Amino acid sequence: MKEENLTQVALANKIGVKQNTISAWLLEKKEPSIRSLWLLADYFNIDVDYLIGRKDY
Repeated sequence: MKEENLTQVALANKIGVKQNTISAWLLEKKEPSIRSLWLLADYFNIDVDYLIGRKDY
């Protein structure tokens, strides 16, 4: 998110989740749902496999 100069609130609004959800993901207190992974991958134009650590970018 730092590379994109994107706040948690802005990302949450872009993908349709609450800011505290983004915070929980970043603090590793909660894992994103499959739907959220797809939305994140689409927003950042990357593979879901990269997000879950199965593929180098």
